[in-house]
Amino acid sequence: MKDHTVMSGMRPTGRLHMGNMLGALMNWVKLQEEYECYFSIADWHALTTGYESTEQINENIKQMTIDWISVGIDPEKCTIFRQSHVKQHAELHLLLSMLTPLSWLERCPTYKEQLKQLDGKDINTYGFLGYPVLMTSDILIYKADRVPVGEDQEPHLELAREIVRRFNYLYTPVFPEPEGIHTKVKVLPGVDGRKMSKSYGNLIEISATPETIRQKVGVMVTDPARVRKSDPGHPDVCNVYAFYKAFGEKQLEEVREACEKGLIGCVECKKNLAKLIIEKTKPIREKRKALENNPKLIDDVLEDGAMRATKIAEQTLEEVRSAMKI
Repeated sequence: MKDHTVMSGMRPTGRLHMGNMLGALMNWVKLQEEYECYFSIADWHALTTGYESTEQINENIKQMTIDWISVGIDPEKCTIFRQSHVKQHAELHLLLSMLTPLSWLERCPTYKEQLKQLDGKDINTYGFLGYPVLMTSDILIYKADRVPVGEDQEPHLELAREIVRRFNYLYTPVFPEPEGIHTKVKVLPGVDGRKMSKSYGNLIEISATPETIRQKVGVMVTDPARVRKSDPGHPDVCNVYAFYKAFGEKQLEEVREACEKGLIGCVECKKNLAKLIIEKTKPIREKRKALENNPKLIDDVLEDGAMRATKIAEQTLEEVRSAMKI
């Protein structure tokens, strides 16, 4: 039995990209070796901003599962499941929503920020406002005491702790206060220099073919001050160099020197980078192809994960119902 339990998830709102792989999934691969891990494909969470368009959600779930397993998330070492197939998440969400003050949700900074960012999209809904309560339920249903989070999710995690304290005070102590796991991750920008994002269309998908990788790398933004090959470059402002940090640490010094001394042109540097990324991601593509040819395996992984998750979730709910005397 492992000492701590980790819970995390992703919304199936589209294909995963290499920023997701380096920013979260490779961290999960390490966590599954140390902790009891529950990884949720959060399809209910996807509805909080995409309730009006659900045509692709099932295909996204399938592709997300393939991506996870391809990069090393092992269903033998952790529990992979679809959130909506573990109904206890919804029941605990309902119960916790009864005791969560409205003011706690309205003051959440990410709520205000997303309302501004998604201006024009009708997300003034109960589900969107209550997103952090559902997230809290996802964590607490497995009594997870460790949650890998980025800075933008810290307010949600603090709210989860406030809900835990309120529940434990009003009833019987049932839940641990979840702590954030902050690990150093490789940040990958989009091909245009901005944050890699589906909404910007500047990403390289985990499932990208070698041809697509070459095309995406070919349009990467480089040092704007460098006009000719012989001009001294500035790697720290170059998108290509940012990708070398993620995929070619061994080549970093060599690439920096060649760039700063004007010994290599941007076109050649991009070709070398594309070759490197293709080589590094070859095992992922091979595993992905095998999984795509065996769709039943994906169904079995999600079904088995849901069964295991449901067993633990129901045990927790029995404690909750007893504590609340309902």
